[in-house]
Amino acid sequence: MRTILLLFLMLGSQLVHAQERWRVSRSQVAFVSDAPMERIEAQNTRTSGILELGTRSFAIQIPMKEFEGFNAPLQREHFNENYMATATYPNATFTGRIIESVDLTVPGTYAVRAKGKLTIRGVEHERIIPCKLVVAADGIRVTSAFDIAVDEHGIRVPRVVQQKIAAVVAAKIDLLFEPGSAAP
Repeated sequence: MRTILLLFLMLGSQLVHAQERWRVSRSQVAFVSDAPMERIEAQNTRTSGILELGTRSFAIQIPMKEFEGFNAPLQREHFNENYMATATYPNATFTGRIIESVDLTVPGTYAVRAKGKLTIRGVEHERIIPCKLVVAADGIRVTSAFDIAVDEHGIRVPRVVQQKIAAVVAAKIDLLFEPGSAAP
């Protein structure tokens, strides 16, 4: 009887835990490299992620090969092969926690900071990124705009193309989290 009760309590806690875990249902991640001789823009709608409401922790994964919208196929090829090395580093990730003690079950708009580890091209860099959260009936929408210095993530831009690739890239995110089942 004690074993059955213990199993029931563990299963029950897993179900409660699963209800607090929300998943990315819609995403738009974009970047702009605005260099003196060339502007490079691309977007990605294949981002996945989880937001744990109770702990305000998150994990986001961006498949780097899924960026589209480059000015030319050669830009995309150079992005994947030379700069991002997507065959070796297929994903960028951001894992961490929302710093502010906001109740993510209460509807409203919140200015928060996400603190965590941003990993691009296998190089991890701790960041604090300002975000806007909108908690509504359809989910939790997270938007942000921030800069990424390419050299902080081991991306080397050859001198010959430094006028075509910005040293600091502007990133924008727009994610919608909806209730989802817990990962196995």
